[in-house]
Amino acid sequence: MDKKTADYIRLLAEKYETADFLKDDPSLFMHKVEGAADMEVMAFAASCLSYGSRKQFFPKIQYMLDRSGGRMDEWVRSGSFADDIPDEDRCYYRLYTQHDMHLLLQTLRAMLTEHGSLGQFVRTNATDGYGAVGALCAYFAERNASTVIPRDTKSACKRVCMFTRWMVRDGSPVDLGLWTRFIDKRTLIMPLDTHVVQQSQRLGLLTSRTASMSAARRLSQAMLEVFPDDPLKGDFALFGYGVNNKGDQPT
Repeated sequence: MDKKTADYIRLLAEKYETADFLKDDPSLFMHKVEGAADMEVMAFAASCLSYGSRKQFFPKIQYMLDRSGGRMDEWVRSGSFADDIPDEDRCYYRLYTQHDMHLLLQTLRAMLTEHGSLGQFVRTNATDGYGAVGALCAYFAERNASTVIPRDTKSACKRVCMFTRWMVRDGSPVDLGLWTRFIDKRTLIMPLDTHVVQQSQRLGLLTSRTASMSAARRLSQAMLEVFPDDPLKGDFALFGYGVNNKGDQPT
């Protein structure tokens, strides 16, 4: 990567990684609750629904926040979610039925019961960012709950990677840094979708047009050249590049 591109990426990251970023981003929801347990569960739920139009999925996340009264961990752990999202075939959001969301939360409940928290599950089953994504995918796959969470890491696993970014990166007005003691942020995988691929191509960071895990890992490696201690700071730069060039903003 040439120095001009690297300097531009650093400039964009500094410009866009601010508290103002939260205003229109799903990461906003994890800042609406208090305590690590509720933040973890709220962040996980928000990340799972973060695709498509923000105008459409924000209310679906807000519904869970409202029904839980901000006590997301207790809402899931106690099984109270079953009253608010019953096991039915009606649509919840786009391709996800209430059954899909019910099964997701039921499986999350099992994880919380078995391991105590999402963070403790990851701490027990992973040593780096890629391992954390794989462990989360595997847990839900083993319980036949892979409609919302990818079955494995063959795909880019964009929303799971985004969730781990939220949990691991510290020193950020956006990300929480709850897992920074046991997952090194240098090992995180870039949340990759077609929008990010397009922006990365324009900057000369990727040549592939496919949003795959291999491409996500290559992009993460490229960002290590710019941010050796914190490669996913580059996620804010790619967001900013999309804004500055009036392209589609990544969700």
